[in-house]
Amino acid sequence: MTYRGRFAPSPTGHLHFGSLVAAVGSWLCARHAGGQWLLRMEDIDPPREVAGSAASILAALPAFGVDPDVAPLFQSQRIAAYDAAFEQLRTAGRVFPCWCSRSELAAAGGIHRDGQCVAAADPDRLPAWRLHVPDIEVTFDDALLGPQRENLRESVGDFVIRRAEGFYSYQLACVVDDAFQGITDVVRGSDLLDSTARQIWLQRCLAVPTPRYLHLPLVLDAEGYKLSKSDQAYPVDPAAPLPALRQALAFLSVPVPMAAMEVPDLLAHALANFDPALLPQCSGHSVA
Repeated sequence: MTYRGRFAPSPTGHLHFGSLVAAVGSWLCARHAGGQWLLRMEDIDPPREVAGSAASILAALPAFGVDPDVAPLFQSQRIAAYDAAFEQLRTAGRVFPCWCSRSELAAAGGIHRDGQCVAAADPDRLPAWRLHVPDIEVTFDDALLGPQRENLRESVGDFVIRRAEGFYSYQLACVVDDAFQGITDVVRGSDLLDSTARQIWLQRCLAVPTPRYLHLPLVLDAEGYKLSKSDQAYPVDPAAPLPALRQALAFLSVPVPMAAMEVPDLLAHALANFDPALLPQCSGHSVA
């Protein structure tokens, strides 16, 4: 299949340097493979969203020269697709309602296993819905980090795919939309590495393809913590994109020329000298 990659930010703040690294890294991988690069706005968690941030991110990316090949997809407009996937799982008996609170689960060991709830059904409130997770080891080869394996029953147990408030989980929406958009390769930050096994299991349950994965190192602050929009990481400046773009390329171990260049020429030079095998493999490093 033709390579199709994507960048999928959540609108929880303005575009910051860590997100720029993920966007540029995924864009370089897609262009290096002669493929397409898509954009998806993961706006299905209203309590976490920051007003205006989706528009801010969409407006900032072109300044850094990374434009999607097709119109962006908004998850907030895809609820019917998630409903259909949920019904497919429910019809197959793969999900079950759960009234267990986090505190109740914590008192019982912290992980929900084997469909065994610690809380009784409560007719006065809506349940969350969890996916049955068997005693299965999920394996995959990360294109940068190498072979990965995880026993989902032991590490995460039965996980939530629809919250009691009615919001669908990131895991379900991501799997449904990667399949819908025909994504063949997922390039994203290593903070999402532990989501991959869950998504692969969901892909199997929904009978959709499993893309290839590559997890980039995280950008850390001076204290060693991940930069995050939710932690109000300082946004990049689309009005002056070159400093942040040059720094993002250097972070990804892409040769950056000393000569002054405009954004299109800098990206062309970067692409001509880009080798995915030379991407940094550490779990994260600081730029502060």
